[in-house]
Amino acid sequence: MSNTVKVQPDLKFVKELQAVGGDSLKKCYQCATCSVVCPLSPADSPYPRKEMVWAQWGLKDRLVNDMDIWLCHNCGTCSDLCPRGAKPGDLLSALRNMAYRNLAPLPIIGKWMSSSSGLLPLAAIPAIIYALIWILQASRLGSFLPTFEFDHATHAWKAVADGQIAFGGLFVGDYFIDPIFGLVFLFMLWGFYAGVRNMLKAFDDQPKTFIVGRKGEPSFCACLIDTVKYEILQHTQFLDCTDEDSDELDINRATGHRWLMFAFIALMVVTGVVAAGHWGGWFFRQIGAEGLGNILAAIGHTPMPWWSPVKLLAYVGAGLGIYGLLALTKRRVNLDQSKQSSSWYDWYLLTLIWTIFLTGLGAFVFRLLGVALLAYPIYYVHLISVFMLLAYLPWSKLGHLVYRTVALSYAKKIGRIPMGADK
Repeated sequence: MSNTVKVQPDLKFVKELQAVGGDSLKKCYQCATCSVVCPLSPADSPYPRKEMVWAQWGLKDRLVNDMDIWLCHNCGTCSDLCPRGAKPGDLLSALRNMAYRNLAPLPIIGKWMSSSSGLLPLAAIPAIIYALIWILQASRLGSFLPTFEFDHATHAWKAVADGQIAFGGLFVGDYFIDPIFGLVFLFMLWGFYAGVRNMLKAFDDQPKTFIVGRKGEPSFCACLIDTVKYEILQHTQFLDCTDEDSDELDINRATGHRWLMFAFIALMVVTGVVAAGHWGGWFFRQIGAEGLGNILAAIGHTPMPWWSPVKLLAYVGAGLGIYGLLALTKRRVNLDQSKQSSSWYDWYLLTLIWTIFLTGLGAFVFRLLGVALLAYPIYYVHLISVFMLLAYLPWSKLGHLVYRTVALSYAKKIGRIPMGADK
């Protein structure tokens, strides 16, 4: 005699799911085409068919704790070949969007991130902070658009009438950049720590996969290293989503993600060199190693000459970023909306990253041209956009960098998917 399972649908959850991109799920009639054509779905309990069933039934707990929503890389093949236009790929994207809202703490940020109406309070926080700094500095320096010369005796910028544009003179790094972004970084880490903790706790209740012939369960650390090596650095999952029959949009997606990733790595190295040089120079001067301190300070001193190796790496990072953004934006614009849709989360992230790159380049160009009227306001917008990217990362679509990495590592640990070298 079979056991009776009581299904208690959460109708409010279904409506929320439809609001964040899963609005076509009711068209699904369970033909299983989506699971058959998915190049990544495991043979054992494949997705996204079961997620379509759970969503139609309103099984919120099953879905929000489902590991498989993170294994999907949203290639759109399932949606392209769905005979009913149910867009199963959009459903999994919508579930991830809901997860961004609910995994990390401070649900108010998740709520703001979920629609365009929340953009104002999200942007207002950094805008007010840096507007107040600008006003206070202007009152101290006597100008909203000051120019500077570098005082080597004090290792600081000094306001002069006919000097150069220096963002570090107006928004002093020691007081207004590094401390603020240091706190933002810690806030981001706290958000991810809480989010990952909640994710792993939910995964513990998932059924485990036992592989015949498996020698032993690898450590989570080994799985994490494997995921970074294959899925992140080599983009193997994205490449598995493409084949010789893939169209230009699929190729643009894989290419765009890869080059944008390398762009962020390059710019992260540049930022690290500047910070290490500046604060390393300060530290060694404090302990009496004046010569070494001056060398490090010179390496991290900004603005750097255009021919500096660090500056050249920044150019490379900017170029890769623009190229990647063009590929991703082209794909997003040309998607067939009847098969695969774009949500607010998609456009918010693309627009924010575009703003960061364009304002960074714009501030650099107008600083070189000596146009303070444009250079300082553009740099102000740049600070706001970088703040928004970092501070709200655990609640944004870019949070998949952490959440998906953890999910893939956990899936390898329990045998849900093979290690990279075993594929």
